[in-house]
Amino acid sequence: MIDFWTWTTPNGRKVSILLEELGLAYRTHAVDLTQGEQHTPAYLAVSPNNKIPALRDDDTGVTLMESGAIMYYLAERHGRFLPADGEPRYRVMEWLMWQMGGLGPILGQTHHFLHFNPGKAAYAETRFFDETQRLYRVLDTRLDGRAYLAGDYSIADMAVWPWVSRFEWQRIDLDAYPAVKRWYLEIAARPAVQRGYHSPHKVNEIPLP
Repeated sequence: MIDFWTWTTPNGRKVSILLEELGLAYRTHAVDLTQGEQHTPAYLAVSPNNKIPALRDDDTGVTLMESGAIMYYLAERHGRFLPADGEPRYRVMEWLMWQMGGLGPILGQTHHFLHFNPGKAAYAETRFFDETQRLYRVLDTRLDGRAYLAGDYSIADMAVWPWVSRFEWQRIDLDAYPAVKRWYLEIAARPAVQRGYHSPHKVNEIPLP
C-alpha cells in the first residue's frame, strides 16, 4: 500500500494522476495548505521541506518528498511512462526537468502576482506574465507535430498538464497556442487524469478552453 499526502495544487495533482494511470492502491491524506497543516511536526517527519506532495511505499519502505522525485520513483518501479534507457529516457527526463525548473516555478509566481495579488506589483506582473507567455511558446513549439512531449505519453506530460490546467489564473488564451490546446484537451479526456485531478477532493471541474 502507498500513503500519499497531497492538496489540490498542480504539484499534488501530477502525482495523483500518475498513481491513477498506474492503477495503484493508495491512501490519500489531505494536507490543507490553507490551514498550515504542512507545518505540523507529523507532516515534517514525512516531508522535511514542508511542501506537498509526499509519498511512502510500504512495500519498499521508501518515503519521498518532491513531486519530480516521486514521479521518477513510481515510473521506474512500475516500468511505465518512462522509457528504460537511451535517448527516449533522456527526453522524458529533459521535459520533466523543464517543468520542475522552469514552468512550475514561473507559473507559481504568475499565480501569486496576477491571480491572488493583482495590482500590487506592476513590475512583477509584467515580468512573470512575459515569461509565462514565453514558456507557452516553447511548449507549443515542442508539441507542434507531436502527440506528446517526449515520444509516448509519459511522466513529462503528467507533470506539465496540471500547470496548464490553470491557464485562466495565468491569463492565457489557449487558442493562441493551438498545439498546447490540442494536447491539453486530449489529456483532459483521460479517465485517470479526471480522477487524479480531483484528489484529495473536488474543487471544480477541469477547466476547458
